[in-house]
Amino acid sequence: MADVLCPLITLFLVLLLARVVLSWFPMQPGTFIAQLYDGLRLLTDWAVLPLRSIIPPVGGMIDISVMVLSFALIILRDAICN
Repeated sequence: MADVLCPLITLFLVLLLARVVLSWFPMQPGTFIAQLYDGLRLLTDWAVLPLRSIIPPVGGMIDISVMVLSFALIILRDAICN
């Protein structure tokens, strides 16, 4: 089972990282980058949105829900895969 979960968790972490990096750049609607970002949000929102409703933004502006999710997934992956 770990043979399947470990790569899936790693892939999801990569998707989260790509989502974060793309969120730093301004995007014009309809461009490839905007479509890629929308796709990443579609793939990752199911895990991010529940945390976002629980964890308030730091300083009223900075959303740390993706960081908390990433740390939790890294801990889970280390527990399962090692």
